[in-house]
Amino acid sequence: MNNEGTMKSFMKGAVLLTIAGFIVKLLSAVYRVPFQNLVGDQGFYIYQQVYPFVAIFGIWTSYGFAVAVSKLLADTDRQVHGPILRIAFMYVAAISITVFALLFFGAELLSDWMGDAQLDRLLKVGAFSVLLMAPLAILKGYFQSRNDMAPVAYAQVMEQGLRVSVILIGTWLVVSSGFSLYAAGQMAMLGAVAGGLGAVVLLLVYFRGQSDFLKQPSQVKTWPIIKQMTAVSLSVSMSSLILLLFQLVDSFTVFRLLEESGFARIAAMEQKGIYDRGQPLVQFGILIATSLTLAIVPLVARTSKKHSGRPPEVYAQLAFRVSFLFAFAAAAGLTFVMSYVNETLFQTREQSGALVIFSWQIVWMSLLLIMTAMLHGLGKVRVPALLLLSGLAVKVIGNWLLLPIWGVTGAAVAGNIGLAVIVAGLLVYFKKVWPLQFAPVSYYAWLFGAAAAMSAVVLGWSIAADGYLFDGLSSRLGAAFTTATAIPLGAVVFMALIAKSRIITEKEWYIIPFGRKLAGLQLAINSKKKGEKR
Repeated sequence: MNNEGTMKSFMKGAVLLTIAGFIVKLLSAVYRVPFQNLVGDQGFYIYQQVYPFVAIFGIWTSYGFAVAVSKLLADTDRQVHGPILRIAFMYVAAISITVFALLFFGAELLSDWMGDAQLDRLLKVGAFSVLLMAPLAILKGYFQSRNDMAPVAYAQVMEQGLRVSVILIGTWLVVSSGFSLYAAGQMAMLGAVAGGLGAVVLLLVYFRGQSDFLKQPSQVKTWPIIKQMTAVSLSVSMSSLILLLFQLVDSFTVFRLLEESGFARIAAMEQKGIYDRGQPLVQFGILIATSLTLAIVPLVARTSKKHSGRPPEVYAQLAFRVSFLFAFAAAAGLTFVMSYVNETLFQTREQSGALVIFSWQIVWMSLLLIMTAMLHGLGKVRVPALLLLSGLAVKVIGNWLLLPIWGVTGAAVAGNIGLAVIVAGLLVYFKKVWPLQFAPVSYYAWLFGAAAAMSAVVLGWSIAADGYLFDGLSSRLGAAFTTATAIPLGAVVFMALIAKSRIITEKEWYIIPFGRKLAGLQLAINSKKKGEKR
């Protein structure tokens, strides 16, 4: 009974974190659209240049260090929890102060390296959010170690909700008041400070009355705690950081290389801003993989240590198959509606070809997130980390070689090549560690067939809708109607074929968060098919 209760508690916490994680990722993807509409491509470029600096440290600490603290507390006696938390706080605080100093006092140098001296103001504002990461990481880790996921989930949603609200409302006020786009960027960076502050305050409210154990005398050695925290935090956050690290490479290379290739300064800024439209599309596309990572992958680690119940292979195969299925469908669908999506969301159809190439990162990122998380669950972290670094190096080299030739399309190609190198390495390594067949050949046949049918329907409908049905409307409104009809139509065709194929069974759909409706749809389609045969 005790084990059953623990598993129920674990699943409840996992579902709560999954929902919170989904909301956070959704907000993170969606807010960039109205923001870009407010500030235009040049304003979007300004924000996207600086965003990775703050986001990379935020994910490493508030996610990576939180997991590290949780693991340390879960693996030790309660008597030493106080000393461990004190050491962890001082360590993360020291790193935070160091990073703050680098961003605040090194803002001019970093801006110079990016080729735009006016970005220093944004870096200085964003630096203040870094100072909130120590309490945020330690409090999250404390609650996670107790399997009390509610405070963590609420804090994540509050942090992102406040951040997005400040970004959009503040930017609207700044732009409508006639201030510069760099001032709008400063307001957007202030959103990270507001969000972090709100999350810390909420967690402190939950923590109130639980701090007596912090007064326990020190009974642990400092260095082993620091060493373990560093290793765990980097290993668990590396896969989440890779897209941000690719963005950081773009911050230092795309604008400068475009200028050196002959683009006028403002035109180079706008091209970088247009290229950055791909970020929210990829983030939205990998929502399924992110949710699966949060919900299913911990089960792989948990069930691999048990000898009863479902074997870990079931969860591993399911995570891979569902993630690849939705990622491939999203990338294939976007390929044929990108010009309409581009205009609907971002006002113009510029560089739609580059954004198509960019959007295929959805597939690589989804597989990368799933496999690195499963390998971490098995305790394998060093090789995946090295593979991620090798992919980052490929991205850097690719940008320098391809950008002068193809412009932002070259940067999109370089991103795909870098991620493909990582995924290929992970697949080879995964097979050595765990010789598991993710899916039979029939799975890929049905998947590619369904994607082809979906693409044909979407392409045909889009051409007809854009050329005839909505021809009398304004360009952007016509694109919006085309997008709003083509995407659901494609989704229906794709899911109907997948349901008929049963390459994912009804029982498997039930394991996935919010998979009940898909299981019901699949049962209805296949029961109807049986009825027709009779």
